Order: sequence, then structure tokens, then C-alpha cells
Amino acid sequence: MPASANSAASAASQTPLDTEGGFGVYVHWPFCQSKCPYCDFNSHVVANIDQARWSRALARELEHMRELSGPRRVRSIFFGGGTPSLMLPQTVEAVLQKIAALWTMEEGAEITLEANPTSVEADRFRGYRAAGVNRLSLGVQSLDDAQLKFLGRLHSADEALRAIALAREIFPRLSFDLIYARPGQTRDAWEKELRAALAHAADHLSLYQLTIEPDTAFAKLYEKGAFVLPEDEDAAALYALTGEVCAERGLSAYEVSNYAVPGAESRHNLVYWRYGDYAGVGPGAHGRITADGVRLATRAFRMPGEWLEKVEREGQGLEAREEIAPAEQGDEMMLMGLRLSEGVSLSRHARISGTALSPSRIETLAAEGLLACDGDIIRATAEGRMVLDALLAKLLA
Repeated sequence: MPASANSAASAASQTPLDTEGGFGVYVHWPFCQSKCPYCDFNSHVVANIDQARWSRALARELEHMRELSGPRRVRSIFFGGGTPSLMLPQTVEAVLQKIAALWTMEEGAEITLEANPTSVEADRFRGYRAAGVNRLSLGVQSLDDAQLKFLGRLHSADEALRAIALAREIFPRLSFDLIYARPGQTRDAWEKELRAALAHAADHLSLYQLTIEPDTAFAKLYEKGAFVLPEDEDAAALYALTGEVCAERGLSAYEVSNYAVPGAESRHNLVYWRYGDYAGVGPGAHGRITADGVRLATRAFRMPGEWLEKVEREGQGLEAREEIAPAEQGDEMMLMGLRLSEGVSLSRHARISGTALSPSRIETLAAEGLLACDGDIIRATAEGRMVLDALLAKLLA
């Protein structure tokens, strides 16, 4: 990693909690080669894509977002999807150039692109690096071929390992995803797979428990009893094991599902979790932008064709742009911030929401071992993170 990028990443990890969280740009590429059965993201399988047309449309919506946000310093850019590694490197470069022309880029700004580890997409890695991408996020999901087939992935474990090796050669920073708590997965099997992954990892891993999302192929199969997920107690044991094994390799759980060596945390995701502002462009993209002292929630039309036509007609593809009330801002801040091991500033929460959290609720949750208090900062404990939804429901009631 270049010294400037490393120092910037370290600075991001040490940013005081009582700040505005930074500003990022999220670019949604909605196309995939196939739809994974567990995925509820806004992704669509389309044979032919006019990338020049899509590049122009993304540029136009970025211009609209700049009008809303005013001048800002961009801390991070994230190409998500869908499968952004289906984008041509020229398309990525054009979008990055547009962002740099509209806003000021922070020195060492993090620029992440999500990729699938198929051979064809891996061949594009050098093109993405030349375009300005300095962090790759690979959707590996498993290092077992049978499990990859179950998860609907198009790559093999061998292809994944080759893509990881190539990415480590080309990009200053690399992360990859794995899904665990799969049907029938034992503690020993997951530990073996995780240790194998860590042997190939760079400085960051995203490790997600398999969940059944509504309106997915897995939801239908699950309802029919086609497979069974681990019981809550077994899933909790796998989660605890995950943290222990990663810690042995120097990767701490800085967020519920994300592990990194100090300074290698995802700067873009920290913008979300620290409740910063971000402009979201592309079909289905969400954003949070503070304009003239008012915090706005933006949401674009989900269907690619509808979004594209609206942008070409009106210069933006937004379905909704709504003011977020202070109390709702406070809830959002806490929902995001308690995912982080660093916790949340109570004084910042009170300033944003206009209301202080109940001290008695905090004391009760701390006595139950779910919250830890350190002056102005509250954090979810290891036990609290395992039941974070229930913890938040009690805290924000």
C-alpha cells in the first residue's frame, strides 16, 4: 500500500466519534451474469448493455447529486451491485473522472470495486487499477466447490484463489467475502475453511452469516423445507469462533461482520456506520445528503430501464427525496453506530436527534451485559452484538 493511502486509512480508523463522519459516493451497477439464490440486492440479468449510454447517465445523476450536496471532500467511492466487475474499465474511469471533476477528492481517497472471481473478470483487474481503483472486494463466498454450487456461484474455489492471488499483486488493498452458518456446517468445517481463507487474505475480510431474505430463491426453498439453517445457539458459536480465529491472525472485529488489521478498515463503510453523508447513484441506490442544514434521504428507481429513461429525461433517476426528522436521524445513527466496536458518542446522538437517550435504559442494558459505557461512548458488548436487533429495540423504545 502506498504510504499516503496507508496513512489516510490509519487516520480514518482514528477519526474521533464526534465528527460528521465524512462524505462518500456510492455507484450502483445493477447487472449480473446470474442471480444468486440468497441475494436480495437490486440486481438483474441482462444480455446486452450499452455501457457508453450508462456511463453518460451515471454522470448526469452525479451532477444532480453535486447540486444537492454542494462542495464536499470525497473520502471514498464504492462501486457496488450487482456485479461491478462487468463494467468495462473505461466506464469505471469515466465515472471516477466525473466524480473528481464535481467534488474535491481527499488525498489517498479509498476507491473500491466489487468483483466476482471468474477468469474473464479477473483479466480486467489491471484495467480497473489503471482507472484509479485502489481497493478490490471479491465475492468469494466459499472455498468449497459443493458449497459454491449450493450458493449459486459461477466460479470454482480454484478460480477464487487465483483471483485473490492476482488481486494481491495488482491492488494496494484487498478484501473478500465468505458466507458461513450454511446448512449442515459444523464448527470444525468452518474453522478449517476460515483458516484456509486467512492464509490467502490480505488485511480485510467480510464474513457474513447466511440469512434468508424475503422474495429470494432461498426463501422459497427454505419455506418448503429444502434445507435447514443452524440453530441460533450453533450460529452464535460459529460467530464467536469467527472472531477468535480472525483475532489470532491480527484481524479484529471492527464491525459485526467485518474484520481488519488496524488501519485497513473499509473507509467507505465507515462513512455509513459513522453516519456520514453519501451520494448514491444508479438504479435502486440510496443516499444521505445534508443540504442547507437539512438531512435528506434519497432513493432511486430500482428497475434499470425506468431509472435510465428518467435520468435521460430529467437528469436524475430519483423515486424519492425526503427530509429525515431529527428523531429518525438519531435512530439511524444508533442503528449504524452500534455495529462498530468503537461505539457511538452519546453527545453527538443527542445533538443530532434533539433528545438524550434514557440513562436508565442504558444502565439496564449495561447491567445485562449487552452495553458497555465509557464516559460519552456506548458500545455493544460481544454478547450485545449477537442480539443487536433486540438490544436496539430496547435502547430506542
